[in-house]
Amino acid sequence: MPDSSKNMGNVHSGVGDLQGVTSERNGLPGLRGTDHIGFTVPDLQEATDFFVDVIGCEAFYDLGPFQAKDDWMQTHLNVHKETIMRKLRFFRCAHGSNFEVFEYEAPDQRREQPRNSDVGGHHLAFYVDDMDAAVSYLRAKGVQILGEPTVRAAGPSGGQSWVYFLTPWGMQLELVSYPQGKAYGRDTERRLWHPRFPEK
Repeated sequence: MPDSSKNMGNVHSGVGDLQGVTSERNGLPGLRGTDHIGFTVPDLQEATDFFVDVIGCEAFYDLGPFQAKDDWMQTHLNVHKETIMRKLRFFRCAHGSNFEVFEYEAPDQRREQPRNSDVGGHHLAFYVDDMDAAVSYLRAKGVQILGEPTVRAAGPSGGQSWVYFLTPWGMQLELVSYPQGKAYGRDTERRLWHPRFPEK
C-alpha cells in the first residue's frame, strides 16, 4: 500500500466533522472495548510456535475438541454441520486484544488465505517502539517482510511508519510505529487507542 498522504487532504480536514460520532449517542449498552480477535489457522502448534517464540505472545489455555451430531455447529458458528473444532487456544500479546486461535476440520473448508483486496481480507498490526530494530529482528528469524517500511509524511497518519510481513502459513501481519504520535491528533482532543498508553 503506497503512501497516499498527498491524496488524503479531505480525510485530514474531515477529522473535526467526526467529533459528534461517538458511542455516547448509540451503540451496545455497557460496551467496554474489544475482548478478543478470533482467527483460524491450518496448524495450531505451528501458530503457537510463531506467536510465542517469534512475536512474543503468551499462550494461556486450550479448549476442544468439539463436534456435534445435530446442526449445533451450523446454527451457532455458521459452519458446516459436520465441522470439527479440533482445538482453540487463547493468547495475550502485551497491551492489546487477546487472540482466540482455532484449528478446524470441515468438509467444505477453504485453505487459502484471503488477500487484503478480498472480502474478509484482514491483518493484525503490532505496535513497536523501534521499527528498524523490529524489522531486523524478524529478518534474522527468517520471516518474510513485504518490501521496506513506508513512512507517512502527511495526512492524518503523518508520523507513522508501517510494513507488512507474513506468518509461515501466509497470514498477513503488520508492524506499525509512531513514537511522536499521528498528525490527526493536532485537530482533535479525541484519540485512537494506543498500546503504549493502554489506560487512555
